[in-house]
Amino acid sequence: MLEIKRLSLAEAAILIEGSRRKADELGIPMCTAVTDESGHLITFERMDGGKVSSISIAIDKAFTGAVARKGTHVYNQLCVPGKGTFGIHVTNGGHFSIIGGGLPVTVNGTIVGGVGVSSGTADEDLLCAEAAIDYFRQQTGFAE
Repeated sequence: MLEIKRLSLAEAAILIEGSRRKADELGIPMCTAVTDESGHLITFERMDGGKVSSISIAIDKAFTGAVARKGTHVYNQLCVPGKGTFGIHVTNGGHFSIIGGGLPVTVNGTIVGGVGVSSGTADEDLLCAEAAIDYFRQQTGFAE
């Protein structure tokens, strides 16, 4: 029997809040998605002015962070012709993202979900995803 650890809706809302705070600071209306450890959507927020095209991108980034267990920016560097992971971006029905802004969420070394942010540049999206996790840790006290 497996025991699964996953984010609650309340914990997912904390991640959304952390992303929103950073987005406000940057002045960029973001789309933020939070998934469970299997990459299934828990919650999503599109700030007023967030790009419509960024809705699915944010969800795909959160999916990738959770199921691939690495930040999407890492796969961006690995998914180039000649590297062993080239082509990974077309797997999983096209939902595997290699655009920065998706991260796994870990608690005590266990992946419990993913967060994905989109509407800015890949670097700005990553800043908001990192801020979401930092805020989550501050609010919950959970260790990485």
